[in-house]
Amino acid sequence: MKFFIDTANLAQIKEANDLGILDGVTTNPSLMAKEGVKGTDAIMNHYKTICEMVNGDISAEVFSTDFDGIIAEGKKLAAIHPNIVVKVPMIKDGVKAIKWFTDNGIRTNCTLVFSAGQAILAAKAGAKYVSPFLGRIDDSNWDGVELIAQIAHIYSVQGFETEILAASIRSSLHIVKCAEAGADVCTCPLDSILGLLKHPLTDIGLAKFLEDAKKM
Repeated sequence: MKFFIDTANLAQIKEANDLGILDGVTTNPSLMAKEGVKGTDAIMNHYKTICEMVNGDISAEVFSTDFDGIIAEGKKLAAIHPNIVVKVPMIKDGVKAIKWFTDNGIRTNCTLVFSAGQAILAAKAGAKYVSPFLGRIDDSNWDGVELIAQIAHIYSVQGFETEILAASIRSSLHIVKCAEAGADVCTCPLDSILGLLKHPLTDIGLAKFLEDAKKM
């Protein structure tokens, strides 16, 4: 399973990348705004900087919701760097745009996916990635991990090559569960990635080793 970090914060991206386990980055308008990145030129430059930092796929999201607007924005984003994957919402014009991008050699990430049916449409249109939002599904009293497993089963049976990118991760346990369920990629905040390092027995064992080392 590949690890992406879900942020536009350059310091967090660097920290995750320095761990040696980072495969890519996902962003969205909300994450850009959180970092104070506003305006087309600033956003484009920010994406370029991220691409220069990380050797992997970088999802860059369109703002438009109509076909022509999505295509126009997507072409500009894809031109920034070869690592850019155009992030397109799961709407009717979004699916049409994904098919157009696929036919024209531009990779896409279909975002805001909440059902297996939506995941099937994204795969049929040729999306490189499909992004089910686990945390938001859990918030609505459904099981986000179960959806990941369902999509993974369908894709396996049907031979779809679209990768399942588990998004809206809320905890380190989510990451483990997504790996078990068959997600190809997990995108999450830095805290969730670092949380995988933690276990009380590791801390206890290390403390004992260090204590014994002093006696040598």
